Amino acid sequence: MSNAKNIFAGLKGDKAIWAIVALLALFSFLPVYSAASNLAYIRGDGNTLRFLIKHGMHLVLGFAMLYGVHKIPYHYFKGLSVIFLPLVILLLIITLAQGTTVSGANAARWIKIPFMGVGFQTSTLAAVVLMVYVARYLSRIKDKTITFKETLVPLWLPVGVVLALILPANFSTTAIMFLMIITLVFLGGYPLKYLGIIIATGIVALLFFVLIAKAFPGVFPNRVDTWISRVENFASDEVDADADYQIEKAKIAIASGQIIGLGPGKSVQKNFLPQSSSDFIYAIIVEEFGLVGALFLMLLYLLLLFRITVIAHKAETIFAKLLVIGVGMPIVFQALINMAVAVELFPVTGQTLPLVSSGGTSIWMTCLAIGIVLSVSAKRDQAVDKSTEKEEDLNPLDILSETL
Repeated sequence: MSNAKNIFAGLKGDKAIWAIVALLALFSFLPVYSAASNLAYIRGDGNTLRFLIKHGMHLVLGFAMLYGVHKIPYHYFKGLSVIFLPLVILLLIITLAQGTTVSGANAARWIKIPFMGVGFQTSTLAAVVLMVYVARYLSRIKDKTITFKETLVPLWLPVGVVLALILPANFSTTAIMFLMIITLVFLGGYPLKYLGIIIATGIVALLFFVLIAKAFPGVFPNRVDTWISRVENFASDEVDADADYQIEKAKIAIASGQIIGLGPGKSVQKNFLPQSSSDFIYAIIVEEFGLVGALFLMLLYLLLLFRITVIAHKAETIFAKLLVIGVGMPIVFQALINMAVAVELFPVTGQTLPLVSSGGTSIWMTCLAIGIVLSVSAKRDQAVDKSTEKEEDLNPLDILSETL
């Protein structure tokens, strides 16, 4: 009992975010256990308990990561982003060259962790590291007069390299990262005239990639065709039974849920949706918990967005403000996209529902991002004396960050 008290006493930062994260994690067991029945019969002996245990282990490891990260003073992340960015680029190169499919997921998005046999989606780690790196750079040039040329190598070259390495296998993640980075640099005070050049360059680069992929289909098999078909199917009024299979099943699930749902574990469409425990778990939630459950879940994410905004507003430094926005906003944005896909307000993207969908990488990286947000919040709640500030100035990671 005393150990439990010590653990809870060690929780620092925004208590509302801790509560939201805990509620999302606890709630996730119900739809994951229910939706896992399809996977259990397709890839196993029908035993869904092992999927529940696996999900629980992912959450335990994620919360351990969250707890550890939120104890790190947020200014350390400046130097850590500089250290980890080259490692992330190396992992993306390895993934692009050797990656494999996991659970039928398209393209080379995953690598196997040595000696563990666990799949890891490197693009999710790259997203967090890159956002921290961009926040660091923007905080350094704040209130300085800069030219576009000065920002090319230290800011846009790393961004371009990371996005270019993710694009061939995962267009949706690349697009979301690009949009989040543009939002962050806009909020960070980057000149609008230069921002327009970057957006135009991004569009031209995408079109160039599409042309190359079309000209040499053997290099990126089926990827561009998949993106184009998803967008065309979303925009078209005509129904394609094969292409719209997942969306149609998701819409049936949502319609079946009505106000209060069919009840926990009573989903029918989970047996027909291929990604019922990950990409389309929101449809299963609506089917089982109805409009009430759907709105409750959306309210949790919107409340998380509100708390992130409050923390960013009250943060002590420019870096802290940009850091919270950079790693916190994409969580809520991803959740809203997942929900929008399920109700056919957005083309199919393959984005999971943070902390609710099954999948270790998604859970771990969400916990990493939330841990960083809580680190900023915890710092604000602490009384910082002058001696502590001197120690921060002598932090070797900060020195490394400023040197580079």
